[in-house]
Amino acid sequence: MAKAATANSNSSAKKAPSKSEVLTSIAEATQTNKKVVAAVLDGLASEIKKALGKKGPGVFAIHGLVKIERKNVPAKPARKGVPNPFRPGELMDVAAKPASTKIKVRPLKSLKEMV
Repeated sequence: MAKAATANSNSSAKKAPSKSEVLTSIAEATQTNKKVVAAVLDGLASEIKKALGKKGPGVFAIHGLVKIERKNVPAKPARKGVPNPFRPGELMDVAAKPASTKIKVRPLKSLKEMV
């Protein structure tokens, strides 16, 4: 049992790298300063914000990695007397949902091939 517990703790110890770890590894790989890498990533974030904003085209692609899209979801009205999928024969009421904006991130072919 002790071996099983240690195996589980080792697998849960793997987590996503922190922002500083990412900046450090990119700076080492490109042989540049961490401040320059941070400025580039901040610039990328502002470009994504502009593209996905209300006045932007609603699509941003990081070529070779991902495509980010803004989806406007229309409002859904309230419905009464809808069949309950969990209790056959029973009816239920479904609340209205306001219009919302969703962000969809799709991996591109080269990212799929990396994994």
